[in-house]
Amino acid sequence: MTLVLLVLVLLVLGVVVAVVTGRISGGMAPATSTRPYRGLPEGPVLATDVDAVRFSLGVRGYRMDEVDAVLDRLREEIRERDEELAAWRSVED
Repeated sequence: MTLVLLVLVLLVLGVVVAVVTGRISGGMAPATSTRPYRGLPEGPVLATDVDAVRFSLGVRGYRMDEVDAVLDRLREEIRERDEELAAWRSVED
């Protein structure tokens, strides 16, 4: 029994040393998804377009780069519409 335990400890120690020295590479592979990413379509953004947005799931939740891209696009669309609305209101006054 002692021999089996000693062999097991040496095996674990060997794996740890191999990982630390780089002989065994660790880390996670890039996140993948079985569902395609559907961001915002080109052109003006409609409410139905926002409803249709789907993000790929990563290891710890949604892919941040996809979420950031959609939020950046929405921010720009809203800014442009606010400027256009302000211009129309100034013409009415």
